[in-house]
Amino acid sequence: MSPSAQAQPAPVTPDDLDRAVQLAVATLGEAPPDAWDRKAGSLEWDCWETVEHLSDDLFAYAAQLGPRTPPLTGEVPFVWESRRPGGPANAIHADRAAGPAGLLRVLEASGALLVAMARTTPARVRAYHSYGVSDPEGFAAMGIVETLVHTHDLAGGLSLRWAPPPDICARVLGRLFPDAPDGTDPWATLLWATGRADLPGHPRLTTWRWYGAPRGA
Repeated sequence: MSPSAQAQPAPVTPDDLDRAVQLAVATLGEAPPDAWDRKAGSLEWDCWETVEHLSDDLFAYAAQLGPRTPPLTGEVPFVWESRRPGGPANAIHADRAAGPAGLLRVLEASGALLVAMARTTPARVRAYHSYGVSDPEGFAAMGIVETLVHTHDLAGGLSLRWAPPPDICARVLGRLFPDAPDGTDPWATLLWATGRADLPGHPRLTTWRWYGAPRGA
């Protein structure tokens, strides 16, 4: 095996995304039923709204891959609406009458849609994202980032413990954050790369983004 092949990051898989979503749903299922109106970490949204936003992200990424000819210059034009001033603009909203269990079912179902699209869409397919036209692996990786970091936000508001698998964090960093530091804890590095935490030896980020372009593009 050549040195360049050895250095190539391991691919992000639909199984990685499924694992991330299932772990998030299991963790959030431990929250007290009366805690969902608390702020989600440093976000301006409450915990219920943040789960709706995460569900909407996963749904939207699946939708981008859905058309036979996916859009390359914009998003599939669903209507995204906020339920209150300052709230997240979503196409996906959970029925409050279904309670937290229903909210998490919406999250799990939205994640399953993206898992299915990432598994069944040919690797050659490309679709628009504001951080770069991407492929099915890229959209799966984006869904994982959204899931891991928003569950971190939620864990702060809901007083839960959340430490996702380092191997998934490492693969996502390799796919979407090519300039992230090497040799550091993958979860701590992902939090740093998304502006949520300090990382020793590196200045805290005040702006951040990922790079969705396919490998080798």
